[in-house]
Amino acid sequence: MVESDEELPLHQNPKWKKHSVTSYLVSLVSVFVTQFAFTLLPLFLPTASFLTLLPLSAVLLLVVVGFGRICKRVAGVRASAPAFVFLTIFFIWTVYLSVIRRAISSLVDIVYNIEMIIVIIGLYRIMSLDPGFVTHNSSGHDLFVQSPLAEVDSQGKVFAAHRSAKYCKYCKNYVLGFDHHCPAFGNCIGQRNHVLFIVLLVGFVLSEASYVGCASQFTAKSQTLNEDGREEIKTSRNLVIGTMLFCLIQVLWQVVFILWHVYCACSNIKTDEWINWEKYPEFKEKVISHAGQEHSGPQFTNPYDKGIVMNLKEFLIAK
Repeated sequence: MVESDEELPLHQNPKWKKHSVTSYLVSLVSVFVTQFAFTLLPLFLPTASFLTLLPLSAVLLLVVVGFGRICKRVAGVRASAPAFVFLTIFFIWTVYLSVIRRAISSLVDIVYNIEMIIVIIGLYRIMSLDPGFVTHNSSGHDLFVQSPLAEVDSQGKVFAAHRSAKYCKYCKNYVLGFDHHCPAFGNCIGQRNHVLFIVLLVGFVLSEASYVGCASQFTAKSQTLNEDGREEIKTSRNLVIGTMLFCLIQVLWQVVFILWHVYCACSNIKTDEWINWEKYPEFKEKVISHAGQEHSGPQFTNPYDKGIVMNLKEFLIAK
């Protein structure tokens, strides 16, 4: 009905926006500024507990993001979000290889490096894989962009036969099973890459949690070595604590994000549909009062909900 699931070269993929060299340089500078800012927390608050530093680092991250937006408006340049993600991963990995690795066992070292390689491969895949674009020359284009058709199950309950493709204003294309546009990955999340998206988020959480564990071991060992007051050890320790705080913040919001998408999969609903359900007629249910009069506003109904088992099956085998 539509073109087969395939990986498109980045320069041919219609959703891939070419960024200038300036954007990549801004991304590189943003990564260093962000990580430097996190390193300042243990530097200026050396006696503060980790639980004290964590909320402060969250506030600091918001300040850095706000500062970046101000610079974008003033200077007229913007960073590439996918490049920022890639460069941040390599920065964290570099800190691990150059500083933390010597305090970690060989087995843990092998596991962590494998995790990082898998995350990078998954990140490339999610950026380059077609999420389910419906092009004008695709067979079935009119079917997918029109309103969903209805079908009735054996119990007489009405379901929607298929989802209409939703339009993404960033990719400027219709996307099957459109969930949301992910700026961090530079791609839409749709029918063909939604499962990969959740798996990749789990990979991020596991690799970041592993980094936090390895960094904790390093800081514990460096605490005893730091008694002689060597500046090199202090600097390394502050850098590790800063990156550890950054990773822990990422873990916290990514876990919430994973839980949300698992809920959506179990309910057979997309993020865009949940937020903008009033825009889509199939989610509106007219409520009639006992007096026979229609209520002032429609109520939400999910025509795609077929029960958790069927919803998950449909989500996992979607193509």
